[in-house]
Amino acid sequence: MTVPKEMPEKWARAGAPHSWSRKKPSWGTEEERRARANDREYNEKFQYASNCIKTSKYNILTFLPVNLFEQFQEVANTYFLFLLILQLIPQISSLSWFTTIVPLVLVLTITAVKDATDDYFRHKSDNQVNNRQSQVLINGVLQQEQWMNVCVGDIIKLENNQFVAADLLLLSSSEPHGLCYIETAELDGETNMKVRQAIPVTSELGDISKLAKFDGEVICEPPNNKLDKFSGTLYWKENKFPLSNQNMLLRGCVLRNTEWCFGLVIFAGPDTKLMQNSGRTKFKRTSIDRLMNTLVLWIFGFLVCMGVILAIGNAIWEHEVGTRFQVYLPWDEAVDSAFFSGFLSFWSYIIILNTVVPISLYVSVEVIRLGHSYFINWDKKMFCMKKRTPAEARTTTLNEELGQVEYIFSDKTGTLTQNIMVFNKCSIHGRSYGDVFDVLGHKAELGERPEPVDFSFNPLADKKFLFWDPSLLEAVKMGDHHTHEFFRLLSLCHTVMSEEKNEGELYYKAQSPDEGALVTAARNFGFVFRSRTPKTITVHELGTAITYQLLAILDFNNIRKRMSVIVRNPEGKIRLYCKGADTILLERLHHSTQELLNTTTDHLNEYAGEGLRTLVLAYKDLDEEYYEEWAERRLQASLAQDSREDRLASVYEEVESDMMLLGATAIEDKLQQGVPETIALLTLANIKIWVLTGDKQETAVNIGYSCKMLTDDMTEVFIVTGHTVLEVREELRKAREKMMDSSRTVGNGFTYQEKLSSKLASVLDAVAGEYALVINGHSLAHALEADMELEFLETACACKAVICCRVTPLQKAQVVELVKKYKKAVTLAIGDGANDVSMIKTAHIGVGISGQEGIQAVLASDYSFSQFKFLQRLLLVHGRWSYLRMCKFLCYFFYKNFAFTMVHFWFGFFCGFSAQTVYDQYFITLYNIVYTSLPVLAMGVFDQDVPEQRSMEYPKLYEPGQLNLLFNKREFFICIAQGIYTSVLMFFIPYGVFAEATRDDGTQLADYQSFAVTVATSLVIVVSVQIGLDTGYWTAINHFFIWGSLAVYFAILFAMHSNGLFDMFPNQFRFVGNAQNTLAQPTVWLTIVLTTVVCIMPVVAFRFLRLHLKPDLSDTVRYTQLVRKKQKAQHRCMRRVGRTGSRRSGYAFSHQEGFGELIMSGKNMRVSSLALSSFTTRSSSSWIESLRRKKSDSASSPSGGADKPLKG
Repeated sequence: MTVPKEMPEKWARAGAPHSWSRKKPSWGTEEERRARANDREYNEKFQYASNCIKTSKYNILTFLPVNLFEQFQEVANTYFLFLLILQLIPQISSLSWFTTIVPLVLVLTITAVKDATDDYFRHKSDNQVNNRQSQVLINGVLQQEQWMNVCVGDIIKLENNQFVAADLLLLSSSEPHGLCYIETAELDGETNMKVRQAIPVTSELGDISKLAKFDGEVICEPPNNKLDKFSGTLYWKENKFPLSNQNMLLRGCVLRNTEWCFGLVIFAGPDTKLMQNSGRTKFKRTSIDRLMNTLVLWIFGFLVCMGVILAIGNAIWEHEVGTRFQVYLPWDEAVDSAFFSGFLSFWSYIIILNTVVPISLYVSVEVIRLGHSYFINWDKKMFCMKKRTPAEARTTTLNEELGQVEYIFSDKTGTLTQNIMVFNKCSIHGRSYGDVFDVLGHKAELGERPEPVDFSFNPLADKKFLFWDPSLLEAVKMGDHHTHEFFRLLSLCHTVMSEEKNEGELYYKAQSPDEGALVTAARNFGFVFRSRTPKTITVHELGTAITYQLLAILDFNNIRKRMSVIVRNPEGKIRLYCKGADTILLERLHHSTQELLNTTTDHLNEYAGEGLRTLVLAYKDLDEEYYEEWAERRLQASLAQDSREDRLASVYEEVESDMMLLGATAIEDKLQQGVPETIALLTLANIKIWVLTGDKQETAVNIGYSCKMLTDDMTEVFIVTGHTVLEVREELRKAREKMMDSSRTVGNGFTYQEKLSSKLASVLDAVAGEYALVINGHSLAHALEADMELEFLETACACKAVICCRVTPLQKAQVVELVKKYKKAVTLAIGDGANDVSMIKTAHIGVGISGQEGIQAVLASDYSFSQFKFLQRLLLVHGRWSYLRMCKFLCYFFYKNFAFTMVHFWFGFFCGFSAQTVYDQYFITLYNIVYTSLPVLAMGVFDQDVPEQRSMEYPKLYEPGQLNLLFNKREFFICIAQGIYTSVLMFFIPYGVFAEATRDDGTQLADYQSFAVTVATSLVIVVSVQIGLDTGYWTAINHFFIWGSLAVYFAILFAMHSNGLFDMFPNQFRFVGNAQNTLAQPTVWLTIVLTTVVCIMPVVAFRFLRLHLKPDLSDTVRYTQLVRKKQKAQHRCMRRVGRTGSRRSGYAFSHQEGFGELIMSGKNMRVSSLALSSFTTRSSSSWIESLRRKKSDSASSPSGGADKPLKG
């Protein structure tokens, strides 16, 4: 390593990290960060980023070119630009250029305005942040500087409640021992205060003069996005000092409860961890988006085919017929042959027929999605009054996919449960506390319990804390050694911060609800954690204040799954206290505790069976000599620049062994309100719910029963706990065999091996009965291996419920990815914590719950709300409606544009393939952006087939979305066929009529302009009537847009043929009075009516027959609603019938004739979701189920034949 001249030789010998180089390489990748305090000249050599941030994309000069460049990255925009260029070529242009440029400019302008508005707010936010003031130490004097002028190596002063300007190394603070308190809500969503501490050597630099002389140099890791890790070394006064995340203040944090502090800038601006984490999330696209892209390519191919056909027709016509009329119809100068004429005609028809894919389609889709997003945001029934939190659609691109979800992957803690922890039970030295027994020795239920334990003896007790077993308090008061040691551990082994606003009023700030519950329990039982410093912890033990010297904290992480503290008591005795997960801690106990271990394990299993969260507590006495030796090794490991964390973990592992068992705690985390009902409803909608949790198996299974995922009626619950690949494979094989053996549809000849002979054998349709699968994390690790993942997937998918326990955040994401990879199904992941972020980002749809664990999950999600129960409304109401509306919108949109465009194709055969248009060019321009845009938008935004109550009442209505029935390739071709059929009638009926028709005065009716007006008017009326038929839910807006669009059409039509416009633009509007004269002819109106009737009647007849012969579930629901309304009306009429006579018969006047027949018919019975599905079995459910089977076969069994169930 090259040693800089400024670095003392002793530092060089001490060594810098081997994986870091001296400086930033020439290609710009920084491999280490060096920052010297109070030396801007030295730091400028490295050309580090300034503290100015820029989240905006444009400025005044670059906006137009950059934005246009970005917009033309879209294939559709490039396609229409290409058409515009074609229209500017006179030889092939059959339409004026404005027919394309008007809609294109409109779309580009709307998008540009939206982008400019977004960027304006980014500029505003950037300026606000960059111009914040900060106190910077320059030349020994504190000066006010804007944040953007702060540089790496500067020392800045922060005051209470100020935001941290850059990533700082904490040097000193107003608090003892260099402590300071920060809030990290902007970084990770945690509102609890966290403590940071300066290293001892700099904690005394509180004076400006001392800080001005500070010239230490920090060598550390390069900029990265790891919020919880930092590794570096401070070189000062010929010594080196290890630096960790506990010494850092990150940009975005807020200083709290600390008068002031000083920090050295390490990372600035875009290099800070906050900005490093602000990268773009992967863009998610819906299945409808992907299908639309495919269909647009097909349509373009169809367009080319039509162009080729008409071009060939033109070449033949010009060769056979056109050459005879050269005197009257000469070729253009550039045209020298019939073949070249056909070539030019091809491009002319590409221009004319391009409206099969109008640019307004993409704009309309985005407008509809935006409207759906606002409906979610405005839904008062998804607003949590307690937290004042509304539902939020954080994306506008996935709404319709909410109506197609088949798999939900849910976290447990904080998602299904409240994540509000209550100390419920404990086991101390083999005795269990927490249950209350009656005089007969039976456990008392909650309602039968006596008064809770009285903690009035303790003035510092938390009055909200409740405990029911008085024997535990008696053990404390009796001086039981093990009980005292148990609560002493809870009061010492934690990272809770204590705040005492008034005398005796303690407020605990815990980083997790579990930890807060345990410290509060110790507090109420007389072991009150009172205060802490970096080196001491003060606890009031039964009224006596005792200060322990804090020697070390062996912190918790997801790998260790435990935390320990090493303390020295006032007598000088050193002891390690440890608490952690049972799977980890029980392996590290001394062999002499085996008998106690067996008893405690029984208690742990009992607690987990009740759905409680468990921790094991242990301790170990250390002698002075051993501790000194271990502390030295720990120091060396903490100073290591290579693999520092691994070395520390190894040192920690050594001391956390041969511990003595104290007992265990059990904390209750209650279910959220409405969780069982929500899961039951979603299950009826054929949505499979998988729970992925870090809790132990027994706890997760109990919660599964509580929330009705698991039921006693299930055929079997398979539990996979194998520790090796072979064990897991065998357990999965047995589960498959049991499911197959119990299936009535599979004959004796079907063996398991035959079922697995295909690459992905599906047993979903072959399984009879309901099963559940529970798998542990260590087993899941094997099950997710490449050679076993398919077997695991099919076993899990054949089960009604799946629970994965003890899983890591990575495993959660892997499970979601596995289902996405092999199943043609939409997945949704829902969670509330940072450990759910990877799962949320992996799924098609991510939902974040704004709960107790901060807002990291919310920030990574596509949708967010505060309670799990709102998921049923998000999917069954908003999701189903969004899917329904988008499908109806697309079907109608393609229909109306094919009906509009194909008329040109038929006309080509009657105009010598000359690329003459049927319609007026202004009509072509306005058709999609004025005449037909608003009605279809209204349908796409407001339509609904059944009211929201019925959507929740009949969850089977959700299934068409899962099967993608409402818009697929088949539905697309049906819409295209209907559009082509309409275009044929639209052209040939007026053509046939006009061939022989005359005006009122006997003159020939047929002329080009009259024909164009007649066809255009017929088209607008037909598509308006069609959308009226398609609209299932009429609002005032629908009426206004549909009939208003018709009125606007006639107004513009008459205006364009008026004298006024002719006088102003005589070259553009030549046909004065044509519309008035044409539409004054009764023959024309009869033609329009005939065309409309012939186009619409087949649609009406088809829908009438389908409604009566093969109704779908929504038709049945609407019918039952209609019957109920009629019955209510009959009831009201019957109640108004007056009575005559004096006798009052209780029977005669309380009954009405006909109700016996009505009851026998069942028409007055409320149809449940299950009864309703069976009611429509013949016509609805049967075909849905058959489609589902076909989909399962195609998705899961490419070879399929061996997997079909046999009919026995």
